Amino acid sequence: MEKGRMLYEGKAKKVYETDNPEYRIVSYKDDATAFNGEKKGTIVGKGAINNQMSNLLFQMLAKNGIPTHFVEELSERETVVKAVEIVPLEVVVRNVTAGSMAKRLGLEEGRELSHPIVEFYYKRDDLGDPLVTDAQIEVLELAPAKIRDEIREMALQVNELLARFMADRGILLVDFKLEFGVTESGELLLADEISPDTCRFWDIETKEKLDKDRFRRDLGNVEGAYQEMMKRVSEVQN
Repeated sequence: MEKGRMLYEGKAKKVYETDNPEYRIVSYKDDATAFNGEKKGTIVGKGAINNQMSNLLFQMLAKNGIPTHFVEELSERETVVKAVEIVPLEVVVRNVTAGSMAKRLGLEEGRELSHPIVEFYYKRDDLGDPLVTDAQIEVLELAPAKIRDEIREMALQVNELLARFMADRGILLVDFKLEFGVTESGELLLADEISPDTCRFWDIETKEKLDKDRFRRDLGNVEGAYQEMMKRVSEVQN
């Protein structure tokens, strides 16, 4: 499969067309941003880790019935994915209070929630990706109610599978962001990535942060945290 012209460059990835209109090639970068692009930097090796970790997790989820855009890993930084139109919603699933939820509601970080919470955010960098309600999603026509409900259900299924997978490797899945896309034939697929860029991962015993919060909060050893997550995700369980 041949890589064509670049269609899009985001904060962490580049997307290229291919000689087959049903597929795209995603290339992961080492660039790091936080606070809607206000903080910028580089995390050495991040692109390769995020690519390979996402692919491992997409394959695990697919084996458990979650349809994803993953097709084939080309190299440590590049992957073939199915072409989709991204639904303009960031979907955040929360198991433990942290980040914007803790700040917004005046809660201490680390409080386990009685059940997972699914939040939707409008994908608009210029607006700061604001939190939106079901009614606002309908009024703004961001997604039909049927697609929105399918996304919510699939996000909770991903949470159950991912939380169990991480717990087996000594990781607490605090919260994470997902994105979904629709193929030309109308199939809803899990897209984007699942990595320390898009998830909060804490060591289950020490609560050490093993994700991009180390970059956001200047905690140091950012590269080491990403490498540790890759090591644990790659572990084969008996």
